Amino acid sequence: MSTPAYPADAAPLPRLPDAARVRRIADDAQALAAARTLAAAVAPGAAQRDRERALPWDELDLWSESGLGAITVPREYGGPNVSYATLAEVFSILCAADPAFGQIPQNHFGVLGVLREVGSAQQKTRLYGEVLAGRRLGNAGPERRSAAATTIVQGTTRLVSTPQGLRLSGQRFYSTGALFAHRVPTRATDDAGRAVQVWVPRDAPGLSVIDNWSSFGQRTTASGTVIFENVPVSAADVLPIWQLAERPGLSGPASQLIQAAIDLGIGEAAVADTIAFVREHARPWIDSGAARAADDPYVIADIGRLQIDLHAAQEVLRDAGHTLDAIAAHPVDAQASARASVAVAQAKVLTTRFALEASEKLFELAGSAATRAAHNLDRHWRNARTHTLHDPLRWKLHLLGNYHLNHELPARHAWN
Repeated sequence: MSTPAYPADAAPLPRLPDAARVRRIADDAQALAAARTLAAAVAPGAAQRDRERALPWDELDLWSESGLGAITVPREYGGPNVSYATLAEVFSILCAADPAFGQIPQNHFGVLGVLREVGSAQQKTRLYGEVLAGRRLGNAGPERRSAAATTIVQGTTRLVSTPQGLRLSGQRFYSTGALFAHRVPTRATDDAGRAVQVWVPRDAPGLSVIDNWSSFGQRTTASGTVIFENVPVSAADVLPIWQLAERPGLSGPASQLIQAAIDLGIGEAAVADTIAFVREHARPWIDSGAARAADDPYVIADIGRLQIDLHAAQEVLRDAGHTLDAIAAHPVDAQASARASVAVAQAKVLTTRFALEASEKLFELAGSAATRAAHNLDRHWRNARTHTLHDPLRWKLHLLGNYHLNHELPARHAWN
């Protein structure tokens, strides 16, 4: 079903979805059912896509047709506006099937969160309409580290006014989903020195997306380079994201909720493969006296421990989603925004540790046979180790400790 990765100089434009085939999801139950159906379709090819770095073009067409891309669109604009708890569960379902495929839409929902908070009514009507028709959103991520970009929110990407109109120039990296997207939003600095988000059409002249992502994990997210060379921009496609720093909101916590859900899905898949391998292939240790590895008392105990950790991670993630839902039901002030960041930080700590533990424990319990390349079970650890570096766990712990000990509110940005 998948096609091989394209050469960097031949990155194709994504096919436009047939709007007649794009489903309209009406509620949370339909969103979860659609996620399970899509997960069942993409799971069988996950290991092969990882091994071959085969990009999931056809699978993403199924994603567009599933209607899942529009599940956070507000009801007044034609969407089901599902709960944050449901959004997190959708991601964990998809990432248990294929975490690279499942991660690709993370920025789609991240930029939709920005649109919700700072977009004008006209922008929302138009851009939500594109999403309801199945179009995908990527993101041109942070710039590579340089003297001008010492942190991920700094950079040299500029949106400037010219006699010919607005023009965008810059080079970005970690651009998960951009290669497959119909629009590529990016952060830039305008003439007034303010941070803006520019929603660039994928086929805009001067926009290049290069598939040079070479990480050992999450191999098929195509999280490579985006180059803007004097790209013409419509003022209607510019969002004033500087306003996000000036008022409390939920775009950052919602983004982090998705990251935690991705890690949970990776860990769930690792546990499932551990159990299957122990049952079907592993041999009992010579001193155990057991006829099957599944009867080894130490293996049994460790599987029990993994199930406890899995359940804890699931419940804390679900609780974080419900916390965001409760907060979103009222005007969001600084204290409420902080509570949201704290809730998702707690979830991120547990899902990070669980994903790493489960993918490592797999080999300890399954034995040396599980390391054979034919099984490709190392993809779970590679995916966990790669994705959990998205934002450092040590700063999640700092956020939590500083909040509870010193009553310090977390900084407001996409990583909190």
